[in-house]
Amino acid sequence: MSSFLWSVRLALLLCLCVCVLADTADIPLLEGWQDVWLFRFFLNILGYSTIVIPGYFLISYFNRINYLETGRGLCYPVIKACVFGSDSKTTLLDDASAATRNEAESTSSARQAFKLIFCAAGLQASYLTWGVLQERVMTRSYGGSETEGGGERFRDSQFLVFMNRILALTVSGLCCVLFKQPRHGAPMYKYSFASLSNILSSWCQYEALKYISFPTQVLAKASKVIPVMLMGKLVSHKSYEYWEYFTAVLISVGVSMFLLSSSTNKHPSTVTTFSGVVILAGYIMFDSFTSNWQDNLFKYKMSSVQMMFGVNLFSCLFTVGSLLEQGAFFDSLAFMSRHSEFAFHAVLLSICSACGQLFIFYTISQFGAAVFTIIMTLRQAIAILLSCFIYGHAITFVGGLGVAVVFLALFLRIYARSRMKKSSKRAAQPPVQKV
Repeated sequence: MSSFLWSVRLALLLCLCVCVLADTADIPLLEGWQDVWLFRFFLNILGYSTIVIPGYFLISYFNRINYLETGRGLCYPVIKACVFGSDSKTTLLDDASAATRNEAESTSSARQAFKLIFCAAGLQASYLTWGVLQERVMTRSYGGSETEGGGERFRDSQFLVFMNRILALTVSGLCCVLFKQPRHGAPMYKYSFASLSNILSSWCQYEALKYISFPTQVLAKASKVIPVMLMGKLVSHKSYEYWEYFTAVLISVGVSMFLLSSSTNKHPSTVTTFSGVVILAGYIMFDSFTSNWQDNLFKYKMSSVQMMFGVNLFSCLFTVGSLLEQGAFFDSLAFMSRHSEFAFHAVLLSICSACGQLFIFYTISQFGAAVFTIIMTLRQAIAILLSCFIYGHAITFVGGLGVAVVFLALFLRIYARSRMKKSSKRAAQPPVQKV
């Protein structure tokens, strides 16, 4: 039976390779194995495994010998922090993220609404700018003129991920030093799960721009709410009400209708390939895991800045290790030195990413992964809606219907949540005894 399963897996892998090669055969930019995305993906995985596999064996060894009880010496505090975390029972809450949200719910509704608007505005500003720069870096050439063409494209998505993470690590480290933070209790290695999935989701997002059309991007990003909720059931064993699934589907449908009706003529050249669909599926899976794992990590009493520092620390280790092993690190630096415009765009991209991460971790700690994903799903629709109001663009009937569906879904979500709060308050009140 096991040999049969291995045969099936091997056949599926061969089919995937054949489809990938078929997709890339028609693209003139791809020259050789190093330009095939699947080959580069496996190279990245091999690079990360040189850190993950030794780390796994070390953690298993320290747990097996009960190092927390028997260990001594100068390395003991470092190993304890990395493998076991703080042994103080006060640093681990039963569900700190839920406790934070319950505490927030007890405050005024106006204050909660202000927090939500602040998070949404920060995320929109950071990632709208980031999205424009990302498409510029990955789809245009540097060094050539617009009339004559030419130039060269930057192809190493992993270096851009490293640039984003190193600046975010610096910003979060400075915040941890300058501002008072709660005592850290989580084992450091637990950040590596969110870090690795975050790197892979970012890599897939950059790579997908080369292989998919704009409508495919829209449908994938607008439908992320459902995968995030399903991943929450797997990672955190969360349970969602039926109305939460229903409103998530409505939001996805409404955003897709609005974006597709408003942008069908702006991106006619790119064609969706099988490779693009596979990369998009990987992006959605890794991204859904990342936000839910981070939400799960907030059960430890930590600030959003500490979370940001831990995740980006491992992200820098993974990406720089893989880049050095592949020899791509110095090639990317050489490309940056040849094209000052690219260097400027890469730095701006990193600044937007660092600011966005500050809002991401704060939003997840306050409202959870599902609300964060809904905010990010509405990002593109808000951008186009603002463009319509500012520049006087007409909204089609289908687009207006999509906006109405989104607002209906948000209204239903708020109404259902308020009803649940009222019913829970009634259930919590002790019965009045008559004398």
